[in-house]
Amino acid sequence: MFIDAADVERHLYELRRERLAAKMRGTDAAVARKSLTVAEKNAVLAKTGGCCHVCGGLLNEKWVVAHVVPHAYGGGHGIENLLPAHASCNGARWFYGSEEFQWIIKMGVYFRTQFEELDNPSAWTLAQQFVEHEQRKIKRRRNGRASVSSAQENGDVGAKP
Repeated sequence: MFIDAADVERHLYELRRERLAAKMRGTDAAVARKSLTVAEKNAVLAKTGGCCHVCGGLLNEKWVVAHVVPHAYGGGHGIENLLPAHASCNGARWFYGSEEFQWIIKMGVYFRTQFEELDNPSAWTLAQQFVEHEQRKIKRRRNGRASVSSAQENGDVGAKP
């Protein structure tokens, strides 16, 4: 376990360094991605019973094929390395390695519990920064014509309850 916040920071920095090094190695030996056949896509979808492998939610017709071992880490394109996911879940996972993504989830869960404490000003400051980040993402989206207010109505970004 970690001793203090600096220890956490060092560990996450090391995971990031490893991820970026793996990405650089992956670009040197890039494997061409092939399109999957309908039968292959159906086999990928069947692996999780039609649920997203990241969040467990039911998939609609707009699901994506995600790599278990990210392509940047040298993950192959065979069916054994592919699982179905929501596009947003797969986008959030990005090309993080397993341990780094687990820490991201743990920190997110911790943040969520702190956010529920109405008298926690640090959590509210972080929540406001997150909302501003999400608003900038929406503005950058090429095809995203949704306004920030409609994103808030859909639960994508939140206001203080």
